Amino acid sequence: MTHVPSPNFADLDWWRRSVVYQVYPRSFHDGNGDGTGDLLGMSHALGYLASLGVDAVWVSPWYPSPMADGGYDVSDYCDIDPRYGTLDDAALFVNEAHGLGLRVFIDLVPNHASSAHPLFQAALAAAPGSPEREMFIFRDGKGDDGDVPPTNWGALFGGSAWERVVEADGTPGQWYCHMFAPEQPDWNWENPAVVELFDGIVRFWLDRGIDGIRIDVADSMAKNQNFPDTPTDPKTGYGTTAKFQGHPYWDQPGVEQIHRRWRAIADSYAGSRLGSRIFVSEAHMSPAERLVRYVAPGRLHTTFNFDHLWCEWSGPSQRAMIDTILRVHADVDAPATWVIGNHDTTRVVTRYGKPETGWRFVADGVHPDDALKFAEYFAPLPTDVALGRRRARAAALLEFALPGVAYIYQGEELGLPEVEDLPVESLQDPTWERSGHTIRGRDGCRVPLPWSGERPPYGFGPGNEQPWLPQPADWADLTIAAQTGVPGSHLELYRAALAERHRNPALGDGTLTWDDSAPEVLSFTREPGFRCIVNYGDEVVPIPGNNRLILASSDVSAGIPRDTAVWLSV
Repeated sequence: MTHVPSPNFADLDWWRRSVVYQVYPRSFHDGNGDGTGDLLGMSHALGYLASLGVDAVWVSPWYPSPMADGGYDVSDYCDIDPRYGTLDDAALFVNEAHGLGLRVFIDLVPNHASSAHPLFQAALAAAPGSPEREMFIFRDGKGDDGDVPPTNWGALFGGSAWERVVEADGTPGQWYCHMFAPEQPDWNWENPAVVELFDGIVRFWLDRGIDGIRIDVADSMAKNQNFPDTPTDPKTGYGTTAKFQGHPYWDQPGVEQIHRRWRAIADSYAGSRLGSRIFVSEAHMSPAERLVRYVAPGRLHTTFNFDHLWCEWSGPSQRAMIDTILRVHADVDAPATWVIGNHDTTRVVTRYGKPETGWRFVADGVHPDDALKFAEYFAPLPTDVALGRRRARAAALLEFALPGVAYIYQGEELGLPEVEDLPVESLQDPTWERSGHTIRGRDGCRVPLPWSGERPPYGFGPGNEQPWLPQPADWADLTIAAQTGVPGSHLELYRAALAERHRNPALGDGTLTWDDSAPEVLSFTREPGFRCIVNYGDEVVPIPGNNRLILASSDVSAGIPRDTAVWLSV
């Protein structure tokens, strides 16, 4: 029996144990048949999400945007992109979600806007030193003609983090800072007008019933206004983007005050009909002790644990990572937030099907030999999809058994692989162009979901319009319709696990106790009477006596084989 959440909005601690499903709007469900996902399609699919057993839905940016970076270049923070619908459509979606007991999270993109944002357009038209330019980070260049960027900073999508403008009189002028693409100018958070602008944006959405806000690059808003150069990255020739302590645009001291200001706003809604409103931080931070400062008392509520996402598929590495994350979160009385995939990373089925599956963790953090390996390192490696899917099933049971909050990226519940062979003419991620066509980017994990049918568009929309990114021809067995009600399917494993997570008082927030086991076996107990075992090794592990099997990620009739997880009632 599938679990449908109860609409208990009086529960102020719901956020400490929730399962949150990430929707990437363009790729989730198309309601009007134009090949692009939209709010109408999202509303139609709410019953599916409720029956899956999640507690909340996080919607990636739905704001008006030129789509230079998949919606993370926002031109209006208080409206809906016409491709997705209207503010009324958003209100209907939120109300219908609440009616099913589902809370709704949205993205906030506070580091940068779109270059099409009216305030940036006003800054371009204004003179250097004007109030309009002070909303963003404009600086004079170096050199006799000002033709050298103000710093050597590199952008995360490649190239320089500075772009020179042409002034109103047609002459080359100042430079503006953009940590990502040139179409994404950074806000100047030293300006009180920017602070107040975002206070208003947060309240705008909380007043409309939004339950949670995910903060995009939550460690980036404050910049060192002395603008020092950084050590040069030999691969790019620009200043390194690696987050060393004291980096001029990562984790600067001013970030804390921004977080505390937003937390105070969220807390002011605690007595409302919908109860607690919360923030989740996206911050790639190492070591973990540094990350959890973001969820210290009075700051944000939760923060993604990307160590979990990038941890290699091995028993010792997974245990070292889990131990560290649980310890540091307990120190600040915050729940851990587990995530194995999202719209920015290679899909988990593909990542776990490669000969190298991630970073190696040791007791004091990531192994130094692995610290510089990023997505572009793992992407070219060959993929064994069957192996990856087997491991992804076990990884899901492990994630849902751990104490705290769990996130699901759309399609994980279907076992979708990364689409690694998208035609180059279809690629839209800015990394593809900014890297000189050397890094394909993130489009492969953003291919629209297959809902039903034998061939593309697999029921993505009401007609036969092909979606904005092409779907593979071999996804017929992976559709929602094909997997629904099929014992042992990836989807039914997720449904069974989430139903048990809601039924079982041992799961959700809390603690765990490690059991004695071999290094390549993770075994832990959660009270009352629950045990999870994951076997990463070659030896089959017998199921302990006096334990009742609740759920298994693969056949355990002869014991627990490699790359398999089981849930037991002790």
